[in-house]
Amino acid sequence: MKGSTARIWHRLGAEVLQTRLLLVVVTWGWLGHGLSAQEPIELTLESAVSLAMRSSYRIRQLELGIQRTRMYLRARQAQLRSSVSMDLIAPQFKGVSDYKWNSTLRRDEIVRQNTRLWEMGIAVSQPVILFGNPTDGYLSLHSRFYRYDQSEDGTNAKNYYNRSYLKFEQPLFRPNELKNDLEEAELDLEREDLEFLHDQVDLIEDVADDYYDLFEIAYADLVHQNRIASLKQLLEIVEEATGKDTAFGMEPVQVQVELENAHEELRSNQREYRVRMERLKRRLGMSSGELPHVMPSISIDRVKVDVEEAIRYGLSLAPRMRMEDIQIREQQIDLDNAKGRNSFHIDLEMTYGLEKEDEALGELWNRYDNSYSVSVNANVPIWDWGRRRALINAESISVKRAELSRTETEERITSEIVNDIVDLQEYQRRALSTQTNVDRAKRVTELSIGQYRQRRIPLQDVLRSIAVQFDTEKGFLDAYMGFRRSALELATDTYYDFENQTPLLERFAP
Repeated sequence: MKGSTARIWHRLGAEVLQTRLLLVVVTWGWLGHGLSAQEPIELTLESAVSLAMRSSYRIRQLELGIQRTRMYLRARQAQLRSSVSMDLIAPQFKGVSDYKWNSTLRRDEIVRQNTRLWEMGIAVSQPVILFGNPTDGYLSLHSRFYRYDQSEDGTNAKNYYNRSYLKFEQPLFRPNELKNDLEEAELDLEREDLEFLHDQVDLIEDVADDYYDLFEIAYADLVHQNRIASLKQLLEIVEEATGKDTAFGMEPVQVQVELENAHEELRSNQREYRVRMERLKRRLGMSSGELPHVMPSISIDRVKVDVEEAIRYGLSLAPRMRMEDIQIREQQIDLDNAKGRNSFHIDLEMTYGLEKEDEALGELWNRYDNSYSVSVNANVPIWDWGRRRALINAESISVKRAELSRTETEERITSEIVNDIVDLQEYQRRALSTQTNVDRAKRVTELSIGQYRQRRIPLQDVLRSIAVQFDTEKGFLDAYMGFRRSALELATDTYYDFENQTPLLERFAP
């Protein structure tokens, strides 16, 4: 009875295996026929990051943002150069009544005006630069010409006027707005560049996480296949033993159950791989017809990291500290501007030139009269209920907050880098240790199968050895992926790749 049961199970198991093999062959044949025109693409971390950078909308937006900020800076820089402007009134007609003061009658009276004005002015302006810095003052050359016609009681009177003069304007005891605006534009551009670097590294980290997930699944596929190969080898030995000794009748069933479970876990792993690969393809902008695949090749090179050097890279290469410095400087500029609001200041204006007024156009260029003006306007604040002082105190607090934020950021970067190095060293030690254990577990499995063939150990011991090898390989994979991810975390925190001894963005240059 036991022998017949064993033969039935043996026959059913063989039929199930044959059916599955046939389905696999047919499926792969159909896929190969449909995809033969498309060559498989080996996907590496570098190629994945390169594709992501080319297809990332965020990177494109940042590039456009940098171009826009450069244009703003160019506009601010253009303020330091000469500018030419012209205004025209051609013509201005007035036919209205308005009240005017009559000095003879010593009272206002309503007067009907009927005038025509043609006017043209041209000005060349140049900011005053002293020792390479703008003073917020302007030196300009002006020329104005107009014709003024008046009609009253049937009589017409016309006058021509021409004036050319040099004008100097200089504010005193107030913030240099032109210099501050230019510096803020330069800081804005630098911030855009730093944000671009920051987002590039964020993209590298995100793509690397997805790539390592795929790598882990692909390597797990090999682990499952190793387990299946050992179980298949064991099944052949058990079937051979069953044919000779009916005492082993249930052992083929046990092995087939383990084998079927291993196949199911492999299929589940492959389904997960396909889903994640499709997700990554969409993120990388790859077409549906492209066939990328990940080769799970593992190599562990000892990475030595000097803590002080890593911290120095994190504080210098990473943009976070420089962005904190920019924030402090911008707050200082705001404080400087706040000190200038409603404060004592002087506006100095001086002009000197030539002018002429005459009823005949031809006389405008004969015997010019000198013209000049000097204007000193002072603003002396007396009482504002503490408004200016409150604004200055508020901006001073903003500067202190920015300085505290910088200190906090520096401490956080240092702490993160130290933790990254500890994690890297621990995962590196575990990966090297478990890699040796994997070789030992494989030898134990081979010895167990050989001893079982000689009937020296029971089947359960062999199955246990196969399970231990499977768990050991999975443990090695976990340790190795921890090593890879901790190395990535250290690289993204320091902007330096210690494995390849190169700055991170040079390794993944777009």
